[in-house]
Amino acid sequence: MKVVAKTHCGKVRPINEDSFLVPENGGRVALVADGMGGHQAGEVASAMAANAIGQSAKKAAGREISVKTVVSWVRQANKAIYKAAGEDLSRSGMGTTLTFLYFMRGHAMLAHVGDSRCYLIRKGEIYQLTKDHSLVAELVRRGEITPEQAKTHPYRNIITRALGTDDSVAVDAQDLDLEPGDIFLLCSDGLSNYLDKEELLSLVMEKPAEEICEELVGRALERGGRDNITVVVVYTDGEVVT
Repeated sequence: MKVVAKTHCGKVRPINEDSFLVPENGGRVALVADGMGGHQAGEVASAMAANAIGQSAKKAAGREISVKTVVSWVRQANKAIYKAAGEDLSRSGMGTTLTFLYFMRGHAMLAHVGDSRCYLIRKGEIYQLTKDHSLVAELVRRGEITPEQAKTHPYRNIITRALGTDDSVAVDAQDLDLEPGDIFLLCSDGLSNYLDKEELLSLVMEKPAEEICEELVGRALERGGRDNITVVVVYTDGEVVT
């Protein structure tokens, strides 16, 4: 398995509130979290989420786990962030998106809250595995606006679910069967707001792994870079992950 990743502050934000993890040194988690909140609180929330999931995964020590288990990890992280926000007024209201994969033998668990995304590239096709928990995504699903209108909607940055903003959170989770050659791309909305999935597919298929993150982040910056940008790409290198 080969993993590449990059994060960038963007052209407008003074700090980077995104966090990420990659499966290295025997680790099994690929993760992206996009924090929100003033006074660097978003940075704290996303780092807390990444650390909490990383620690839970480490305790699992490569064991086979269930959807129920990864949901419990996310809920534990949520409670920790919510508690920290309540104990420090400067962090009141902080929260974060969270999208991560936990790889096992022949399959992976995917858990998701917010509008950071996970894509699967398989046999020359790309699939968005996550559903955005955002106001405009909900309006699109209801047929009230078009996907094209969503790109410039004044409320496109409003998310409807996040870790840390309430003492409980609904978590989307699924068990994915892996196939040889699968490629996964996780990203914050600082990337997905500027590149659609067809362009992501084209670039991932055409560019070598060593160049892909620079290319993806570079294009988001060229098109405005108004948000933090984070991308993690996991190549299974023609093998089913074991």
